[in-house]
Amino acid sequence: MTGSKGTILHHSRNREPIIQVSKYTFGPFELFPRSRELRKFGGRLRIRPQSYHVLLLLLEKAGEPVLREELHQRIWPSDTFVDFEHGLNSAIKYLRAVLSDSATSPKYLETLPKIGYRLIVPVSIETVRELTASDSSLGPLAENPVVNLPAPIPAATPSASSSRWPFWAAIGFLAFAALFFAIKWTTSLGSTNVRTQQEGRVMLAVLPFTNLTGDPNQDYLSDGLTEEMIEQLGQLDPAHLGVIARTSVMRYRKSNDQIAQVKRDLGVQYALEGSLRRDGDRVRVTAELIEMKRQSPIWGKKYDRELNNLLALQGEIASEIAREIRITLNANQSKAAHHATLSADAAEAYDYYLRGRYFWNKRTPQGFERAAYFFQRAIDRNPNSAQAYAGLADTFTLMTAYQVGAPKELIPKAQLAAQNALRLDEHLAEAHTSLAVIAQNYSWDWETATKEYKRAIELDPNYATAHHWYAECLALRGQFDDAQIEIDRARELDPLSLIIGADSGAILYFSRKYKLAIEQFRAVLDMEENFPRAHMIIFAMVQQKQFSDALTTLQNWRANNYDSEQRLLMMEAYIRGSAGDTTMAGKVIAKLNKFQGGQKASALTMAIAEIGHHDEDKAIRWLKTALAERSISTAVAVDPIYDPLRDDPRFKEILREMGLAQLNPDFR
Repeated sequence: MTGSKGTILHHSRNREPIIQVSKYTFGPFELFPRSRELRKFGGRLRIRPQSYHVLLLLLEKAGEPVLREELHQRIWPSDTFVDFEHGLNSAIKYLRAVLSDSATSPKYLETLPKIGYRLIVPVSIETVRELTASDSSLGPLAENPVVNLPAPIPAATPSASSSRWPFWAAIGFLAFAALFFAIKWTTSLGSTNVRTQQEGRVMLAVLPFTNLTGDPNQDYLSDGLTEEMIEQLGQLDPAHLGVIARTSVMRYRKSNDQIAQVKRDLGVQYALEGSLRRDGDRVRVTAELIEMKRQSPIWGKKYDRELNNLLALQGEIASEIAREIRITLNANQSKAAHHATLSADAAEAYDYYLRGRYFWNKRTPQGFERAAYFFQRAIDRNPNSAQAYAGLADTFTLMTAYQVGAPKELIPKAQLAAQNALRLDEHLAEAHTSLAVIAQNYSWDWETATKEYKRAIELDPNYATAHHWYAECLALRGQFDDAQIEIDRARELDPLSLIIGADSGAILYFSRKYKLAIEQFRAVLDMEENFPRAHMIIFAMVQQKQFSDALTTLQNWRANNYDSEQRLLMMEAYIRGSAGDTTMAGKVIAKLNKFQGGQKASALTMAIAEIGHHDEDKAIRWLKTALAERSISTAVAVDPIYDPLRDDPRFKEILREMGLAQLNPDFR
């Protein structure tokens, strides 16, 4: 028979012990039905409730077809056929992303057109023997717990992503009676603390506040309010409340039915949604806290304020929500309280800051330029704005990453801005993260980078970017197991982030797990086929000697203008040279040397092309140029691209100058 949502239980008639599945193992993955955990290489992965139940059913019937009708009856029995189809497609797509699988070349999950799905990988099952009341062979019940009862829960049943205990399974009457009276079930919000202490954090999504002004130019106000609420709620009680990152929730900004989509896509118990109206110097903000299981509001309020009190208003909303879900504030003063004490004179500067974040989040050259302008206006208006300085630091840092400006010009400005932010507010996690990535990529000060990342995570455990960039820092030094833990934490906080997903693939690639890296990159490209960071799949294909596939993929990107011509030429030279066609590789490099439009190919681009061309002397010379420009890749110590150079004393000297010579083993 099956237990709640498919956990298999085997019974015999004469009150014999229950045999329950404790773990399914397939490939590098392990699924634990009793705690609803999915792990990969021991690291926990975030999985949405519906995707979890689909996976469980597939594992129960491994190797056999699972019909769409069966999935409908088992997981979506109350949904209409249209809702079921949408929910199933979303669950399957997300499941493939979690498993790093591909619909076109599946390794785990095969689609049976118009029929259903089938798990095509071998599955092993481990079981556990559970006691009944009459089975005393292992000692008293008090010393041998029969089953883990769920802790008291709020109005909603906890989602699979944060819940660690399933509904009570079949147990002996005596044990049930004793535990039932010891742990009383409740549906009130007052039990939230008990639950989170035993099961992990409650997860909350702050949905994009709706701009009801009728003026698209006021989007920066509603977007800024959303971002501030994410930041403030993330500071309330990080040990018990996890807040989904901005990059994931902003995908719902144009949705007409945010709650329904979030229920399908994110494994959260609660969502905060709201709207903003502006009338001259006054604003009206509405906010509702939604319990996701029933999709019903459990708290709501309207606020009418002068615009210059918007900072205090945000703090008030955060405090209301904190009281409602009974979360104890940290010992340190929360960001909400800090913002509430700011002078009304800072309102104009804060208005500029919100505009800056609005343009910064566009991630375009024009957006960065506008962001820098507004952050500077905010600083001019209020020199004590730590947030504005942090925003300026983030802007300069990303401008170098997106090749909008030269590192030697912009990184010192970013460093100064981040230092000013910390001088004004030493508890700003974003500023510590900015300093860390500068120390990592520009100063090559690995000790400082590590210290600043850890400090940022200590200040704000919900800041996904800190976990993400710290994972990269660890990987660049060859600490791949620790890097995997951090990148998994980042993915849990920001499950829909393409860059975090792509960098998960990069870490696998650096650690020489090429097949897994290719699967992860494909999962990202399945979601957005022109995402640049996932184009690293080309280099993983070359390491697997899949030269034809690499060239075909590259030609598709060129046909669809999915990358810059300069990068495409570099990758083509690397592929052709690695495949042994040095003549064609040389011709491609000649095109790079005469790059059209007067744009000079970067030193690092030329170095990689020459490595493919097997001209190590030229490659080393180009790397030395990139080193002097501070534009060299910090992945040189672990990236397989540079393996042909590792025995060259000149390359070892480059690693020494970057502080990497003693930090990594030789990855040959």
